[in-house]
Amino acid sequence: MRRGGYSGRGGFGHHSSSSDGRGYHGNPCLTMHQPWASLLVHGIKRVEGRSWPSPITGRLWIHAASKVPDPDTIKAMEDFYREIYAVDGIADINFPQHYPVSRLLGCVEVVGCLRSQELVCWEDVPQSVRLEGLTDFCWLCENPQKLVVPFEMRGYQGVYNLERRIYDGAVRGLTPVQGPLPVKFPLPDPRDGFSLKPGSLTFDAPKSALQKSRSVTAAIAGARAAAAQFSKKDHNAAATSTSHVREQCSGNGDLPSIVQGSTAEPPRLEYGASNRECRQVRAPVLLSRMDGSFFAQV
Repeated sequence: MRRGGYSGRGGFGHHSSSSDGRGYHGNPCLTMHQPWASLLVHGIKRVEGRSWPSPITGRLWIHAASKVPDPDTIKAMEDFYREIYAVDGIADINFPQHYPVSRLLGCVEVVGCLRSQELVCWEDVPQSVRLEGLTDFCWLCENPQKLVVPFEMRGYQGVYNLERRIYDGAVRGLTPVQGPLPVKFPLPDPRDGFSLKPGSLTFDAPKSALQKSRSVTAAIAGARAAAAQFSKKDHNAAATSTSHVREQCSGNGDLPSIVQGSTAEPPRLEYGASNRECRQVRAPVLLSRMDGSFFAQV
């Protein structure tokens, strides 16, 4: 069953991208800091945490930002994953040998998005996955694939469209990755490919609460401290993604969802099944790049 695409505004629409990269959103890409970017593409990290809900479902390309990770940050995150995987009896983790920057690394499939309080109480997934629920919104990722040769490119804030020329070269260089404990996130409603969304799970929080050892608690604190340096940028990215385009729709049905476009390709609209007509109205927006420069998108 094909999964649906979360609009980022409370509703689900169609799949964000097809296997040939010609979906409603083109080729969505997310720029992440290291070491988180490589940990995700290598299948070690299965949950991407954000302060904003995932605007898409389906293939998401992962790009590493230009900031070189310091050794303490790498150690904190590797220690975090060693501890949480140990809870599930996994001791052998092959961490990346290098954490390259300013490179397109590969892709994952985003299959849904949950609130942190839902994920940490979800008893149908491994405990190590539940322990990854450290932020407001948790993007659930499967099927990691890495590029044999990472592509050098510039990234942007928020979710943006990968340039077609880069996509055409990258899609031919993907290879599947087997993480330490791959997970298939079960749909709350197997008949509904759009059902894995915030508010979709019911649980008894006191009964479902995880018991954490002292070492796991310390590892979580270290991971939070390592990520705190980027929390302000993550908040700004959320504002950038949601203010990129204004649109007006007529007729009954869901509003279209939008992914921020790159400068080379305009953003695309995603329609709910009952939409009949949509008219996009563009407004000039000043957007920031990952390197701190700005450009006007009209």
